Order: sequence, then structure tokens, then C-alpha cells
Amino acid sequence: MRIPILKLHKYLLISIQTEIDDQTAIQFQEDLLAKIHKTGATGVVIDLTSVDIIDSFIAKVLGDVVSMSDLMGARVVLTGIQPAVAMTLIDLGIHLQNVPTALDLEQGLVKLHQELGG
Repeated sequence: MRIPILKLHKYLLISIQTEIDDQTAIQFQEDLLAKIHKTGATGVVIDLTSVDIIDSFIAKVLGDVVSMSDLMGARVVLTGIQPAVAMTLIDLGIHLQNVPTALDLEQGLVKLHQELGG
């Protein structure tokens, strides 16, 4: 299953609406990087509101996606992080201290706009 990636002006919006398995995570990573390259997007909002729990592999992929997007010139904002997901990320040593976060997708767009000086 593929995770939809929507384009809104110079941003990409992703709302993960299902639990993700390893193959979906890898496909998402490839799709997102290709979309950043193709569109020249400068920002990405990844909404995790519907994700209740993640395993170590998914957590690593999420951290990698943030780093890879940054290398490609796209700032990432994470939104809707559930308590269990936050605890898993920290427990696994995946520190996203330089990654802006917001409560929901709307606030994430505002935060991304501020981060990019728009």
C-alpha cells in the first residue's frame, strides 16, 4: 500500500492514515524523496495523528526520511505525534530535536511557513 503525498504550492503534505509495515515505510521513503526531487518542494508536513504505535524499523525510517528530505532542501514538520510514538522514538535513540512539530496538520502548515521565512 502506498501513502498518498499531496502537493500544495511549494509544500508536500502527507497524512499517514494507517499502521505502516516495513515495505510501506520503504516505499514511502522512496516516493517522498522522488516527489521532492520532481516538484522542488521546499517543505514537507508529515501528519502522524492516526499512528498509535511504531516499531524500531519504522522509527528509523522516519528519522531517515527527515534527514534525507533536509539534505534535498526540504524542511520537515511532524504533526500529531501520539505519546506512545514519542516514547518509542526517544527509547530507540532517535532524537529529532531540530525537527519542528505541531499538534495538527493546520498548525504544521503554519509552522512550516514560519520555518521557511514565508
